[in-house]
Order: sequence, then C-alpha cells, then structure tokens
Amino acid sequence: MICVRECPCWCIDLHSQAVEVQEDGARRPRVVNQLETFTIDFGLCMYCGICIEVCPFDALVWSDDPSQAGLTTNALQLGISELSSGAEGASGS
Repeated sequence: MICVRECPCWCIDLHSQAVEVQEDGARRPRVVNQLETFTIDFGLCMYCGICIEVCPFDALVWSDDPSQAGLTTNALQLGISELSSGAEGASGS
C-alpha cells in the first residue's frame, strides 16, 4: 500500500493476502488483496502526515483525540480495531 511505502520512519505495518474473487459474467476470477492486519506504531511516528496525504482511499485522518498516548511501548501500537474506533469521532478533521 502507498502509505506504507511512503512513510519515512516505517511506523506502519500492513499484512494482506491475495484472494480470488469471481464476478458474474467474468471469464476468470480477479485477484484482490484482502487486508489482514494494519498497525501504526505511534512510538516511531513523527506525525509528518505523508501517509494521510498519499492515501487514495481517505482511510487515514488527523485526530485531536489525545487517547493515543500510552505508558508502555505496546500501548503505542494501534491496530485496525483501535484506529477505526478513534476515527468515528474525527470525521473530516
């Protein structure tokens, strides 16, 4: 994904798998990448915003929520569920 490639500090970790999808009327199945894990390590992130700018899906947004701060290094690594629950209140920021 573009955000992972463009991140200057490599704080985004993404894993996906290729899945065949059969569409009606198609002669052969189409192969798409299905997201398995997406994690941002805010301990490594320098908050430059490049990932937000290059995302073609607008999947990443800035948030004013300070709840991302943690006391341990594990608390700074947020996965899909933690990131999506925080994005509901940050619509359009």
